[in-house]
Amino acid sequence: MDEEPTESLWVRIKGRAGAGDIIVGVCYRPPDQGDQADEALYRQIGAASRSQALVLMGDFSHPDICWRDNTAERKQSSKFLECVDDNFLLQVIEEPTRRGTMVDLILTNKEGLVGDVKLKGSLGCRDHEMVEFRILRAARKACNKLNTLDFRRADFGLFRDLLGRIPWDKALEGRGAQDSWLIFKGHLLQAQE
Repeated sequence: MDEEPTESLWVRIKGRAGAGDIIVGVCYRPPDQGDQADEALYRQIGAASRSQALVLMGDFSHPDICWRDNTAERKQSSKFLECVDDNFLLQVIEEPTRRGTMVDLILTNKEGLVGDVKLKGSLGCRDHEMVEFRILRAARKACNKLNTLDFRRADFGLFRDLLGRIPWDKALEGRGAQDSWLIFKGHLLQAQE
């Protein structure tokens, strides 16, 4: 089966020993792109997101997505949001980049990898904003004290089994919503460990 062509370029930036490589992707998704080309792009994004560090940027032509609420009006935009969520990607641009909409995006799979994002006006007579940002390496990594779980390596069968062993009826009997939540949260975090 021939793969539907996508307008994308993928580059691996080799890191020093121990620093790891960074995959950088640049994509253009035409507004009238069909479902097959979208699926091909989503497969590429899925493969790239399995790398340790990914920065993906470009014009994805989904002006109807509300990134604050993680919602979309159109079916194709909803599928794109699903791809972003399924691959644990973060969208880091916060301001509109074209005529009041956010069609130009920067996505990453590692919190703190992209920083200092600034819109720098248009280049020539283009109607898109130039986006300037930094790809941050080990200097920021050491400052981050937040542990991020890698759900791609999780054993969900074991997780389900551990939580299934708890007699929830008895554990939550006679408890209010807050107490029930704290009990559930405690068991959930213990199973997660």
